[in-house]
Amino acid sequence: MVARAAALQVEPLAALSDNYIWLLHDGHLAWVVDPGEAEPVQRALRERGLALQGILLTHHHGDHIGGVAALRQASGCRVIGPAREPLPWPVQPVDEGAVLELLGRRWQVLAVPGHTRGHVAYVNEPTAADPQRWLFCGDTLFAAGCGRLFEGTPAQMLASLDRLAALPASTRVCCAHEYTLGNLRFAQAVLPHDTQVAAALAAAQARRAAGQPTVPTTLAEERAINPFLRTREPAVRAALRQQGFEPLTTDSDHFAALRRWKDGFR
Repeated sequence: MVARAAALQVEPLAALSDNYIWLLHDGHLAWVVDPGEAEPVQRALRERGLALQGILLTHHHGDHIGGVAALRQASGCRVIGPAREPLPWPVQPVDEGAVLELLGRRWQVLAVPGHTRGHVAYVNEPTAADPQRWLFCGDTLFAAGCGRLFEGTPAQMLASLDRLAALPASTRVCCAHEYTLGNLRFAQAVLPHDTQVAAALAAAQARRAAGQPTVPTTLAEERAINPFLRTREPAVRAALRQQGFEPLTTDSDHFAALRRWKDGFR
C-alpha cells in the first residue's frame, strides 16, 4: 500500500524590508525558497516543530541567498539552485527540464531568464490527493508586476512571462516581494478604467492595512490585472502611445517600453 503524502502547507515568511521567504512543509519536514536571511526561517521551524530538509534558490541576488550559509550550517540541509547563476557555495545545480522529488511531490524546473540570466522557477505536479499547483517564481513574475531586467533582455523576460502565464489558471503564484500596492498603482495608471485593476488595488490595500500579505495570487488573477501579461492588448498599447513610446513594432518592443515606464514610475 502506498502511503498518502501529507497535505502540503505553504506560508510566506516576511524578511528584510519587503522580501518573502516561502516555507513548504508537511508538518514534519520543511523546505524554504529564497531565504534572504536565516532568522525568520529558524523561528518558523522552532514554532512549528519542523526539520529543515532543503533550500530552493531561484537566482543569485543577495536578498534571496543571504541566509543560506547559516541555515545549511545549522541543519546540514540540501541546497538546490540554478545551474547558470554565480552562487557562492556548491549547490545541486538544476536547469530547464529537471524534475525534483520533494516532500512527496514532483517539481519541475523552468528556465525563466530576464531578471537574471539563469533565473529558474519551480512548479509542482498536482496529484489526485493534492491537486493544488504552486509556482515559486522568485523575481520573474510579481503580483500585478514583473522583475526589473538586470541581466536579461526584454525578449527573454516576455518569453518567460508568457511561459508562466500559460500554466493552469488555478496555479498559486508565490513571488518573492511585497510589491503589490506599487504594482497595482502602476497598473491603474496604465489602465485607469479597468474595474478589475481597481478592485484588486482596493483588496490589496485592505490586506496590507490589516497586516496581511497580498500573496500568493493566482494566474487567473494575474492574467486579469497584470499589465505585463497584457502587453499585446490594445488598451495597454494605446497607453504606451499616449506616454510617447513610439515607434513600437514588435511584442518585445511594447514590453520593453512598459518596463521602462514602470522603472521611472513614482
